[in-house]
Amino acid sequence: MRGWGGSGTIFFTHCNLRCIFCQNWDISWLGEGRPVDAEQLASMMLALQRSGCHNINFVTPSHVVPQILEALVLAAERGLRLPLVYNTGGYDRVETLRLLDGVIDIYMPDVKFLDSERARRWAAAPDYPDVVRAAVREMHRQVGDLQIDRQGIARRGLLVRHLVMPGALEDTEQVMRFLAEEISPNTFVNVMAQYHPEGRAWDDPQLARRIRPEEYRQALAAARRYGLRLCRD
Repeated sequence: MRGWGGSGTIFFTHCNLRCIFCQNWDISWLGEGRPVDAEQLASMMLALQRSGCHNINFVTPSHVVPQILEALVLAAERGLRLPLVYNTGGYDRVETLRLLDGVIDIYMPDVKFLDSERARRWAAAPDYPDVVRAAVREMHRQVGDLQIDRQGIARRGLLVRHLVMPGALEDTEQVMRFLAEEISPNTFVNVMAQYHPEGRAWDDPQLARRIRPEEYRQALAAARRYGLRLCRD
């Protein structure tokens, strides 16, 4: 995904989820960033293209889709040609995703957890499991399995990320089963080990530690057991 030229990442302040453990707490909760208009956002994309990036990577874009589309029109008119990545927490309305059909090349959603009680406790979104299932189905309908060129660069398709959480391997098992049985056995999944207590994670005893090496090994084993394709984003 990043290749040798890197991914042209643009972070959007705030988020439509309230994950108490967010690993980008300063951006999602504290609102670190600066306002830009459509013209400035388009200029940022074009600058990333000129610098040699392989794609434009919109991080946490769910709540600003209209603004992104407005800027994309301007950027395309001025020569933007890179693949577009929709890098999301997975809490996306299908109706919104349909507006992006034919626009986004690579969908990169998190599938965090499929247990509604954990979603309520950890993200203030008890409906997250149902929402993310529907969202990932729509994403895959639009772009299919991930396609990688001869240089190892992703060009189109779905790449799912799953952050392994402490004491929650049963959720990891559910996520891998869902991807293999309801999306595609050829789904690329990035099983991430970088969880650490951040933000308000210390308020929940289960989240107040890093994952153990054995937990990560078991998470990888679950992905392999369902035949999914492991990768790094």
